Amino acid sequence: MARRQGAAVFRTGAVLGILVLVVALLAGCTRNVHGRAVSIYDDPFKVAGLPTTSGPNGPRAGVPDTTLRAENTDGGEIDTLVMNAIEDIETYWQGEYSKDFDGDFLRVTKLLSWSAKAPRSQDVQFCEESTYRLVNAAYCSLDHSIGWDRSVLLPAVQETFGKMSVVMVLAHEYGHAIQSIAKIVTRKTPTLVKEQQADCFAGAFIRHVAEGKSKHFTINTSDGLNEVLAATVAIRDDNPEDPESVHGSAFERVTAVQIGFTDGAKGCKAIDIDEIEARRGKLPQSFENDSTLGESNVDQDNLSAIAESMGEIMPVDPQPKYDYSTATLDCRNAKDTVPVTYCPATNTIGTDLAALQDRGVANTDEQDGLPVKVTGDFTAYVVFISRYALAVQHDAGQTLKGAKTGLRAACLAGVITGKLADPNRSESQVRLSPGDLDEAVSGLLTDGLAASDTDGNTVPSGFARVDAFRAGVLGDQKTCESRYS
Repeated sequence: MARRQGAAVFRTGAVLGILVLVVALLAGCTRNVHGRAVSIYDDPFKVAGLPTTSGPNGPRAGVPDTTLRAENTDGGEIDTLVMNAIEDIETYWQGEYSKDFDGDFLRVTKLLSWSAKAPRSQDVQFCEESTYRLVNAAYCSLDHSIGWDRSVLLPAVQETFGKMSVVMVLAHEYGHAIQSIAKIVTRKTPTLVKEQQADCFAGAFIRHVAEGKSKHFTINTSDGLNEVLAATVAIRDDNPEDPESVHGSAFERVTAVQIGFTDGAKGCKAIDIDEIEARRGKLPQSFENDSTLGESNVDQDNLSAIAESMGEIMPVDPQPKYDYSTATLDCRNAKDTVPVTYCPATNTIGTDLAALQDRGVANTDEQDGLPVKVTGDFTAYVVFISRYALAVQHDAGQTLKGAKTGLRAACLAGVITGKLADPNRSESQVRLSPGDLDEAVSGLLTDGLAASDTDGNTVPSGFARVDAFRAGVLGDQKTCESRYS
């Protein structure tokens, strides 16, 4: 957080990914059971209506590999993984395409593998370009083909985020093929729309896998889904002012994936520039010449400024007391949740400044290849804000233990975070900066402390934790009350 003219500005740590690709978060829906409308959020241990599972994740054991073959393949592990993914993705769209689009589903006409490490003498042509040192995976509309680098990109994705993240890359690229087949995009369609639609289509396929319908793959809805979403955070547009930032922030891309996971292809069709701009709302899209790129010192002054803002945005009476010397409060009706603890008995928020500072260190310059997580000042601040959200629940007389408590905390923290983005806030007030939401999402996926109850317990699904936060950012306090009542 940097101060300019008395203003406090947040920003996430920028991340360098290998490329543009992969993944993104969620819209709501209900279903009827015995005549009663039941929200998919009624059970906090479900993930968009599916049970939270912790079983196998990745290729199914004992299932024969596909007989599909790519051109220029080396027949190795990566290409086998890709071809099994392609077969399952095509099987999915063969059954689903006609439900949401006119005409017939058409499989891609060519699959091409190459090695970005190969000498120039061994390069091949993909989409009228040489594959020499080409670290990429893409769909080519010129000949309705998909190609990928088997030696640098996909091994890096697999090593960092697991094999299902490689499957997600291919599901994203096949999403671009669906756009072409269905003629739902043109040359004039903004790249941002194309990418978030493709992320959404990938999310729809991952739902298919999570339901146990994929021949070659399975994914659990806890750690498995968390890894796929973490890949989204890592491979994102980290600077909205960069002319090449045309794919969206991690917050936006995770949103798109979860729309697909929850609502299927019909939800993806609804993504256009107006829908994206509506989602962005008042969220910051520029650093406004801030030389610190929004990074700040996680110290008592900045936390006090945040505390003041929280009291204005979501007032409670009495306001909690703040102790910046320790998070060890020995509370009689709550456990210590270092680095920040809320004690209902004394209405106190205690903070271990050193521990919170460690959590908020930007790791921009510490990453080689793909970052496992993204950290920065807002990784710390969102935990601090979430403990205030527990005080808000205490003031409302709500239970402070249990899964819904933690999800309400994340949701209310999202509401406060969204309000910090209001451009009408004065120069002397704390304000959100581009990328802060990505840091919050990364923290929620990593350990979920910002979505925990007064004992530090949270739901195992990062998908559910992030969705609760996102609902708050894009909604209001009533959204949180209705979802997690």
